[in-house]
Amino acid sequence: MKIVVTGTRGIPDIQGGVETHCQQLYPRIAAMGHDVTVIRRKPYLTPDNSARSFQGVRLKDIYAPSSKSFEAIVHTFLAVLETRRMNPDVLHIHAIGPSLMVPFARLLGMKVVMTNHGPDYDRKKWGRIAKTILRLGERLGSCYSSKVIVISEVIRDIVATKYNRTDTALIPNGVNKPVRSGSTDYIESLGLRPGRYALGLGRFVREKGFDDLIEAFGRAAPDGYKLVIAGDADHDDAYSMSLKEKASRAGVVLSGFIHGEKLNQIMSHAGLYVMASYHEGLPISLLEAMSYELPAIVSDIPANRLSCLDKSQFYPVGDIDALAAKIAEQCFNGPQRVTYDLSAYDWDSIARQTEQLYRSITDPDN
Repeated sequence: MKIVVTGTRGIPDIQGGVETHCQQLYPRIAAMGHDVTVIRRKPYLTPDNSARSFQGVRLKDIYAPSSKSFEAIVHTFLAVLETRRMNPDVLHIHAIGPSLMVPFARLLGMKVVMTNHGPDYDRKKWGRIAKTILRLGERLGSCYSSKVIVISEVIRDIVATKYNRTDTALIPNGVNKPVRSGSTDYIESLGLRPGRYALGLGRFVREKGFDDLIEAFGRAAPDGYKLVIAGDADHDDAYSMSLKEKASRAGVVLSGFIHGEKLNQIMSHAGLYVMASYHEGLPISLLEAMSYELPAIVSDIPANRLSCLDKSQFYPVGDIDALAAKIAEQCFNGPQRVTYDLSAYDWDSIARQTEQLYRSITDPDN
């Protein structure tokens, strides 16, 4: 099959949950013998990720405006036009914003798979007009895609209730089993000691709850521990700048966006992982922390309520005192490892399920 992918900023090593999803998924599908092209947004390319292919996946770069409001929709429109010239068997569009272009792609005669990674209109960074457009993208993608993939039961229920689309395929995000790093040179360069820091990870946007995490860690004041937040903003704005200032005043270690050995080290040696999010789809960063067997403290939003987490690991979202108490208790108990059942989140199985879904629309009799 010839498969074209858009809706992502791109791969490899570009910050974001959808980007991590695509980086893990499409090399596996290409390895099955399929012709896979991922269309990338030019503003996210650097000398480190500017190659024209990645692990058997072709990479095609198309203009996108450097604007969080128009970037996805303009890029996806251009990507659909380019895809039509490529004449693929399947166009796969990720996320609800880019899915605004699903009807356009169908009018051009393409078979379209949409993956709904979550109700992005719940994100605090969007204004009223942007939220309306995102809701429209969710509606158009849900109603007009050849097939719809959802990454969680929560999203499946939303699509069934709002759009009466009951034939969605539940294919979650995944996680690899890591090989923990025994090196400590990178974390030591940040002034950290193994097992003596709490870790938060994600983009610098309001719904990640990093303000709550910084405040709660300050109230907990665990002796000998530091707080590390790994990540950055896609586009620096007033919020991300204020968050960095707040973190600096509180003595929080900001590593910036990291990957590879640096991320491996910081995950391998953390004493605690904290996710204070107000909104998620199915958080890959949480799955990654669990793959490293880190004790985790997690906000109790529906998307975070994974069956492999214990109820004692949750706190009421937005309750800073409750979060501080959880942090203080965990740090008092000291570093430990927790074994989670992550069998449902195997990337090889996820790739096979996705490939079979493609076959169901390209060869319905197979």
